Amino acid sequence: MNHNRRHFLAQSAAAAIGVSSIASLDAAFAGDSNPKRILLRSSWQTVNIGDIAHTPGLLSILETYLPDAEIILYPSNVDNGVDELLRSRFPKLKIAKKGSPELAEAYQSCDFMLHGSGASLVAERDIRQWRDETGKPYGIYGITLPPKMSHATTATSADSLSETVDVLSGASFVYFRDSKSLAFAKQLGVKSPVMEFGPDAAFACDLRDDEKAEAFLQEHDLQTGKFLCCIPRLRYTPYWTIKENAKFDHEKHRRNEMMKEHDHVLLREAIIEVVKQTDLKVLVCPEDRTQMQIGKEMIFDKLPAEVLPQVAWRPDYWLTGEAISTYVRSAGLFGNEMHSPIMCVGHGVPAIVCRFDEQTSKGLMWEDIGLGDWLFDLDDESRRQQLVATVLRMAKDPAAAKDKAAKARRFVEKRQRETMQQLRSELG
Repeated sequence: MNHNRRHFLAQSAAAAIGVSSIASLDAAFAGDSNPKRILLRSSWQTVNIGDIAHTPGLLSILETYLPDAEIILYPSNVDNGVDELLRSRFPKLKIAKKGSPELAEAYQSCDFMLHGSGASLVAERDIRQWRDETGKPYGIYGITLPPKMSHATTATSADSLSETVDVLSGASFVYFRDSKSLAFAKQLGVKSPVMEFGPDAAFACDLRDDEKAEAFLQEHDLQTGKFLCCIPRLRYTPYWTIKENAKFDHEKHRRNEMMKEHDHVLLREAIIEVVKQTDLKVLVCPEDRTQMQIGKEMIFDKLPAEVLPQVAWRPDYWLTGEAISTYVRSAGLFGNEMHSPIMCVGHGVPAIVCRFDEQTSKGLMWEDIGLGDWLFDLDDESRRQQLVATVLRMAKDPAAAKDKAAKARRFVEKRQRETMQQLRSELG
């Protein structure tokens, strides 16, 4: 996020919060001789550009609204060049890895632990350790609470569920990235004093790699505003194909094979119609390291020969900056993933989401931010049949699509302001 946008958001925050809070907001922006320190528990894995985006997204939000706070990142994984990526964008960032002297020091010096966005309360054990060892406050930012937690049938799983409820209840605030998770938490009896919808932090990810993006687009004759992006996905990510320690899962593989044609046939139909009815091209690209092959097998190789000259397939994985630099040059995105659409809408780019029964409720955030008609349940036959027409409308009326995305973006940014005001108050 550049300085001008930070300045604009700061002014917007003051207007939204109210005159009585403007003085304190200005004081926080002006600096503090004794800055507050936040230990950010985030960065879950690097094989998915969406998982990468959680951390720079939240760091960008913190940079905008709490610019004088000192942030120390406690990551699970920052390999594959992500460490350098974060340090380049956030030169003041300190990283304290598990078991390091820096982490031990952070437990002593930090005032607050903030758990970043994720598919669940990913670092529940670490939050519990922070609470038990330091007695200091903590908050949860933009998570999904998986409904499968409600099926606690054994004594062990029931105890685990009870512990999760306990940890969430002890948080200063819990922001859920979809309203279904929020309702589920209330149903479970979570008693945190602040429980609200709070957008996934990846909406605010502003990493860029314009040089790489422009080189790729030029190589494939993809012009700004003249192509759509399409992302494939299997029901279950086949981690066993990309992670050394991941075991082959026969049942998940069987399900993937059973449903892969069902889950990609409409994406192909949408590509064909876009190419036939508009002057747009289509880029088939990945969100995680498994999807280049899926895109080739299930989309590119199955397209009619007459369509192929207008379709590009990306054979290589990319990091988040190059992906965003590509998305912002596109006319929009559609496909079976979630975080690329999140990053698109975070930059005002139209994005259509398809989801499956196997996924958590995170996709329902599209309804929460006003994009429900851009959300498609591929297991709902009546709904899935509307996908191709919706992609075509996005392609044929880019101005209306951008207006719709911009409205959702404004709502997301409003919630970001409000969540940061809550964090500011917790920090005193």
